[in-house]
Amino acid sequence: MLIKKYTSDWVQQFAELKREIDKGLNGIEYQIEHVGSTSIPKLDSKPIIDVDIVYKTIKEFEKIKSHLIKIGYYHNGNQGIENREVFKRDGSLINNILDSIPHHLYVCPSNSKSLERHILMRNYLRKNDSARIKYQEMKYRLAEKASQNKKLYAELKELNVNAFIDEIIEIEKTNAQQNL
Repeated sequence: MLIKKYTSDWVQQFAELKREIDKGLNGIEYQIEHVGSTSIPKLDSKPIIDVDIVYKTIKEFEKIKSHLIKIGYYHNGNQGIENREVFKRDGSLINNILDSIPHHLYVCPSNSKSLERHILMRNYLRKNDSARIKYQEMKYRLAEKASQNKKLYAELKELNVNAFIDEIIEIEKTNAQQNL
């Protein structure tokens, strides 16, 4: 089954990933965010932890990139999304945690639109049960339509969920402006 029932294990897995990444990035200024569906309590999801490393200057990015390479990642470019760099495990170094917990690792500048979307979406779904349930139902329908095929599911999600996410982003931006 592509989508799994929510488990608080995902919070623990993120903490373990963060601890290992923190060790590798010692001495660099950054923050690490748990984003994506596994960061939202009670939201069923693909069991893959999404991690955003956030930096402020290009100099910090270069340091982060270098240190990630040293702990067994390779830079896989932005995969078509501006200001969001993708890093993947390269198999050259074995790390029981980094190699055993499925995760996507992104490195973003603090002004990245991709990062903003991740944070706004996460925060909105954490506090809005009806939106979380609607999103979860969409995910199950798409997984069924994709016959549990990961690649097809990702394509369908990209096509069908973006409008929902854009709507959430606008609501969150409006709420933030009203609270100023």
